[in-house]
Amino acid sequence: MRADGADGRSAATQRAVGGAAPPTAEAGAADQRVGGSLIGAADPSPFELINPYATPPLLLVCDHASRTIPAALAGLGLDRQALDRHIAWDIGAAPLTRALARRLEAAAVLAGYSRLVIDVNRQPGDPQSIVESSDGTVIPGNRALGIAELAVRAETFHWPYHHVVDQAFARLRRIGPEPVLVSVHTFTPCLGGAPRPWDVGILWNHDPRLAVPLIDLLRREPGLCVGDNEPYSGRELAYTLNLHAGAAGLPNAAIEVRQDHCATETGVARWAELLAGVLTRILRMPHLHRIAEF
Repeated sequence: MRADGADGRSAATQRAVGGAAPPTAEAGAADQRVGGSLIGAADPSPFELINPYATPPLLLVCDHASRTIPAALAGLGLDRQALDRHIAWDIGAAPLTRALARRLEAAAVLAGYSRLVIDVNRQPGDPQSIVESSDGTVIPGNRALGIAELAVRAETFHWPYHHVVDQAFARLRRIGPEPVLVSVHTFTPCLGGAPRPWDVGILWNHDPRLAVPLIDLLRREPGLCVGDNEPYSGRELAYTLNLHAGAAGLPNAAIEVRQDHCATETGVARWAELLAGVLTRILRMPHLHRIAEF
């Protein structure tokens, strides 16, 4: 499957990123390209916004959609082989998110740059936000960064993405009913030499309204190994979900699909169809679309 590094989006999607975005989001991207110290004129936006005027009460987000490094950071000192690995992005997550957005006619926001530039699913300042090594690979361009360099990364890549997520979610809240937030990720089949048996995992923190039905319906699918807060726990790491939905008392969950299931167009299509069908059933539940505290 073609990667999104430079950058694998279709011409139609490229137009949607710019021309169809709400004026404030589009202006933000333009400001970053012209005035930002790390995003050059030939670099992509720090976010991709799909179906900005969609009405279903669902927002899809993809924090680790891209392996792109801005030209100013010179590949962070890594070769192409390293940037092809899972350390740079969630392989297959971007096409899966786009396919889900099409099937569900839902809005989606995808991060435009590699998690190695800055991980937008971490609070800036978290030691894991900008890592110096990942799964045995040293990241030369991230070593010994000063406070000013760390701040520039956050201002250039992290906050513009989250600002657009916030705008998109707020728009859905205004038109009603209260929306849910779904974060789409993929995970490597083997980490640190340890195999990971799950086909898909659902990550969640305190609010069970979305996660529990997801787990239940997916476990009814023959042959699927479904993880509950596996291979990661939403109780330990759910920055994007907590920031935009959890803090507002709105349903949220992350879906993690194993990367070997998303390595081909056929695999992406299969999982998009499966997940879209499950999410469609869940979104019909009336108790879901309201504020609640857990």
